[in-house]
Amino acid sequence: MIKLYEHPLSPYAQKVKLALYEKGLPFTAEVPDIFGGTSSEFVASNPRQEVPSLIDGEVHVFDSTVILEYLEDKWPQPAMLPATAQDRARVRMLEDLCDTYFEAINWALAEIRVFGRAKGEQAEQLVARAGKQIGGMYQRLERELGARTWFNGERFGWGDLSVWPYVTGSVGQGFPPSSGSRLAGWLERANQRDSTVQCMTAAAAALAGFQNLEAIVEQGLFKREYRDHRLEWMMRSGGVQIVLDGMAKGNIRFAHELT
Repeated sequence: MIKLYEHPLSPYAQKVKLALYEKGLPFTAEVPDIFGGTSSEFVASNPRQEVPSLIDGEVHVFDSTVILEYLEDKWPQPAMLPATAQDRARVRMLEDLCDTYFEAINWALAEIRVFGRAKGEQAEQLVARAGKQIGGMYQRLERELGARTWFNGERFGWGDLSVWPYVTGSVGQGFPPSSGSRLAGWLERANQRDSTVQCMTAAAAALAGFQNLEAIVEQGLFKREYRDHRLEWMMRSGGVQIVLDGMAKGNIRFAHELT
């Protein structure tokens, strides 16, 4: 059986779980120990030491996009990708935009509101910046959706599972799509699917266990990953000192070095 190392709140892991549910593939899920007690199997499966990581017998696959491609190659039915080359390119670009731009916005909001990286006026400014960016992203998604029922086209698929984790993440942060918009209608339809219901249920249970996280981070017991688009967001949005403070306190990390 497929084994997935994941965290219910990770949008990257949610993408993979949505594909597994939609394809009807049975799997077991395990959350690695975020305090460093990760199993050798997890570490061996992913040099980044981040979720998701999938194990299928002797095959180890990391990176959410590569995992989706692996699932599509090995279990092509039901297909998550659209039929035409043009539409496949369209949803893959949509996935990339969400993974490398939208994700950082929600991640930054969690850094501020959950992990307490900023307080007072600075926090207010950063949250306002994030809210403006989410609004811009919603406008882009509205255009991408157009008159389609799903981002994928006529059926729920790759485009939808790539967008859903990030829109729901922004909703959870208090930034829902405008009432009556096409995007809001799409989200309502998507939230009725069994796959998304299972992801939402697991995420809600995980949120219930989020206690004293600010203190844990402050003590350096848990290092949040700052790299690529996340680091860029902080540096250009007014959070330079947050990065410097995190480096000084040792409670942020970058990609693992291979030694």
